[in-house]
Amino acid sequence: MTAAAHLDEPFRSLWAGRDPFAAAEALQGKVVRAMDGRRTFRTEVAGRGYFVKIHRGVGWGEIVKNLVSGRLPILGAANEWHATRRLAELGVDSLRAVAFGERGGNPARRHSFIITEELTPIISLENYTRSWPQHPPAPALKRALIERVATMARRMHQGGVNHRDLYICHFLLHLDPPPTPAGLRLSLVDLHRAQIRARTPRRWRDKDLAALHFSSLAIGLTRRDRLRFLRTYFAQPLREILRTEGRLLAHLARESVRLQARFNRKFAGKS
Repeated sequence: MTAAAHLDEPFRSLWAGRDPFAAAEALQGKVVRAMDGRRTFRTEVAGRGYFVKIHRGVGWGEIVKNLVSGRLPILGAANEWHATRRLAELGVDSLRAVAFGERGGNPARRHSFIITEELTPIISLENYTRSWPQHPPAPALKRALIERVATMARRMHQGGVNHRDLYICHFLLHLDPPPTPAGLRLSLVDLHRAQIRARTPRRWRDKDLAALHFSSLAIGLTRRDRLRFLRTYFAQPLREILRTEGRLLAHLARESVRLQARFNRKFAGKS
């Protein structure tokens, strides 16, 4: 693989004549996440905030472990780059990537980076809805949020993208201006595991919907709220949805039990 880079302003001007990979590595900022082969930090350029993810390869051991487990390994920043571009085409608000680079033929040692604009002020839907069981929101605002999430998920899946981590914590609600039923803006983030195809397979569509269902179980949604989501997502009458999507509804129930058990195992003893 030859080196490839795409730069938008201000990085196109700032890095003119420079090696973009060296320039990305030279950026400094507060590290928000560091894992083997991947580092994410916040930086400021020309008075604006950005998040930088630099991938240095995961190694053959991690690649083999993922393949043996039936998971596709994430080899670099390309996944997130292509996903942000595709979601923009589909009219789904997400991160705005302003710089991307990838080089190296060895998939275990591929060097890549992506830089995205900071979204602020925002709050995740997980945090925004945490108090809903005790302090229910205005009905019109709740309906608008349910319909917006359903519309974003529908557009994404119809456009051949599945997220693989479609939990409500990855929907960010913009707070300026303050959210109202007529003026909502949500951005979908954490796209590094997203898959892009001509058509989203039903299996992966259902996995996304199960994750969304599970992550919203504790926020006080009613049966009517969940039916509203289904009606908006499928853009069909409820009678038709209930007739044709029985397999999906059964899957949501099973996956909720499985995901809850996995959650309990993961966080056992950490409370």
